[in-house]
Amino acid sequence: MFNLSMDTMCIKYFLPGNKKTLITVSNEKDLKRMIKFHGNSATVDVFIIMEENDAHDVSNMPASRSSRTSLSEAAPVDPPLAAPLDIVDAHNNHIDAPIETATEISSILTLSKSTQQWQNTITGVGQRFTGVQEFRETIRKYAIAHQFAFRYYKNDSNRVTVKCKVEGCPWRIHASRLSTTQLYKPKDIVTDIKEEFGIQLNYTQAWRGKEIAREQLQGSYKVAYSQLPLFCERIMETNPGSLATYSTKEDSSFHRLFIAFHACLCGFVEGCRPLLFLDSIPLNSKYQGTLLAATAADGDDGVFPVAFSVVDAETDENWHWFLLQLKSALSTTFPITFVADIQKGLRESISEIFKGSFHGYCLRYLTEQLIRDLKGQFSHEMKRLMIDDLHNAALAPRPELFQTYLESIKKISLEAYNWVIQSEPQNWANAYFPGARYNHMTSNFGELFYSWVLDAHELPITQMVDVIRQKIMELIYTRRATSDQWLTRLTPCMEEKLEKEGMKVRTLQVLLTTGSIFEVRGESTEIIDMDRWDCSCKGWQLSALPCSHAIAVITCIGRNPYDFCSRYFTTESYRLTYAESIQPIPDVERPLRKDSSSALVTVTPPPTRRPPGRPTTKKVGSHEVMKRQLQCSRCKGLGHNKSTCKELL
Repeated sequence: MFNLSMDTMCIKYFLPGNKKTLITVSNEKDLKRMIKFHGNSATVDVFIIMEENDAHDVSNMPASRSSRTSLSEAAPVDPPLAAPLDIVDAHNNHIDAPIETATEISSILTLSKSTQQWQNTITGVGQRFTGVQEFRETIRKYAIAHQFAFRYYKNDSNRVTVKCKVEGCPWRIHASRLSTTQLYKPKDIVTDIKEEFGIQLNYTQAWRGKEIAREQLQGSYKVAYSQLPLFCERIMETNPGSLATYSTKEDSSFHRLFIAFHACLCGFVEGCRPLLFLDSIPLNSKYQGTLLAATAADGDDGVFPVAFSVVDAETDENWHWFLLQLKSALSTTFPITFVADIQKGLRESISEIFKGSFHGYCLRYLTEQLIRDLKGQFSHEMKRLMIDDLHNAALAPRPELFQTYLESIKKISLEAYNWVIQSEPQNWANAYFPGARYNHMTSNFGELFYSWVLDAHELPITQMVDVIRQKIMELIYTRRATSDQWLTRLTPCMEEKLEKEGMKVRTLQVLLTTGSIFEVRGESTEIIDMDRWDCSCKGWQLSALPCSHAIAVITCIGRNPYDFCSRYFTTESYRLTYAESIQPIPDVERPLRKDSSSALVTVTPPPTRRPPGRPTTKKVGSHEVMKRQLQCSRCKGLGHNKSTCKELL
């Protein structure tokens, strides 16, 4: 009727009782809100404002909670043009700039290009930010671009709630940390609901509401288990050469799941040492369970995930099944050294499934078992000394040095000495171990991988696996890009180790002989066999890098030390480790193909559910090892103090 373009006009109205604040009507929801505000009024004044710039576009943002720091609620009302311009600094200090004249309003509406880009920094519900600082900065820029004042009503590392500073304005925005990084606790929900809405909830109501919201946002645990057949099928379709398989119990309930991506299997075979670390981590999901994992060490001593499995419980049977799947996925014939716990059926399963391979006992588990078996009869200091001697014995390169540390343990406790002798040192002591563990003595090498699991273990099973997949995918891409910049023959970590050994050479004397045998004198006299890459100090054999004695000989005969380093430490092998990529997996909620075999399979959640109450966070082992024991100051006995001593004065 007016022959005007909607792109150049803006409809606004005053809030009741506030003739300074103009609110924009840009959609049906805004119109309904305007009617609601003026429910007791006979009329409402509406203004048509012509603008040279495009109308401000603010998305509708209904309630939700989504991302690591994600928008979950906002009212889609343009902030008042007549309000003071509020610039918020990093310390939440407000700098008011009053806008009094039409000229000033016009000048502010003529935004710079940089400020114009800030107008759409808030895009809507589900928008994600890397952290709370980025969200705060985005809000600040958005407020400057739209020229309004805001105030923080909740502002911490987990939740941020922002409202318009003008009284009566309904504009509000809320963001919260993704539940996989830190949970919104029921007690915090109770407090927030009370503060913001004046409604008093009890703990159970808040917990139930949280669980309902979690399911709406993250999906149903039950549905996730039913999607496993299709999920495994699509992993192998999109990543040929991968192995994704599962098994159920007789009642069709979930039993276990195994995942090994082709990029990980190929990277291990082509570029990593034949060394695998086996360990487990409990899952704090609705149905509990345990994650079993096999990780490797890349050429720069970084964690490289190879395979993992979600099982209903950590049992000998499940470890056996995991190793069977791993053997099937790898299809290799070369011997592998496994660093793992002595128990849980691993000893028998490794020797049976990976014939010719080696099982190096994890020194951490060995230490914890020693302390438990000694039944707490020693003081804290005596335990510490025995643990130090045990570790030194494990690292000792030669039998005579190993025996020296054992004698030290014997002086403290004959029982502990006998325990160590019977613990099969050939499976954990460097002096006797027949395999190659490259000085890696514990199975918890893959802590980076386990931290990913802890970030996602409360998600439904398919989502948890996909989060892990994304993490591995990002790791491969990042390390591949980083290694493209390397100009050295060895990886940076190994270059540094070789350089340190080379600095010791200046004090060594090489005695030339015929053949490949050399004598090197320094603080000790060592024999070098160049043909066998062997030094009597055992440093060369244990690390797969030339020791200082070997470098002295290599330099003396005019050879290059790099030619005597393990190929697994070269930049070339490192790049082979990260040469393959993991491909994205399509949404498993899409309709099944009629010919899909997974359509005929039903998987239900396991019968075991997490018990009520807060899960325990106590770690048995490392803390228990160094726990202080009471010692009586009167009789010097253990297990009691002076006040409870029964010995008569």
